[in-house]
Amino acid sequence: MIDHTGVVVSDMARSKAFYEKALQPIGYALMMEIPASVTGHADVAGFGEPPKPDFWLSSGTPNKPPVHIAFRVMSRAQVDAFHRAAMAAGGVDNGPPGLRPHYHPSYYGAFVLDPDGHNVEAVCHEAE
Repeated sequence: MIDHTGVVVSDMARSKAFYEKALQPIGYALMMEIPASVTGHADVAGFGEPPKPDFWLSSGTPNKPPVHIAFRVMSRAQVDAFHRAAMAAGGVDNGPPGLRPHYHPSYYGAFVLDPDGHNVEAVCHEAE
């Protein structure tokens, strides 16, 4: 079981603003920030649902190649709302909301590139 994961971003302020808006429709919020003076290497920002963050941004040279991260949600409406919010926050469309039956018949997802080109997805596995 994965406890937490994250991506490295080139501009912490820009990426925090993007993720705060993009992840809000799926129930994620910025929960914690720790400066480089404490971590010893980079500023970090943790997003998640209470009681703890499970998705982290870390300042630095972005991952190459960019990372793909998928957030599982409970409804197709949340996938749609994520896509709208991420696009409004400056994301680049990398696959609009829709079924992806080549994965499985109920796979409904949307993909957006974040400011550093990371492929961020919201996916619902529930049948309509």
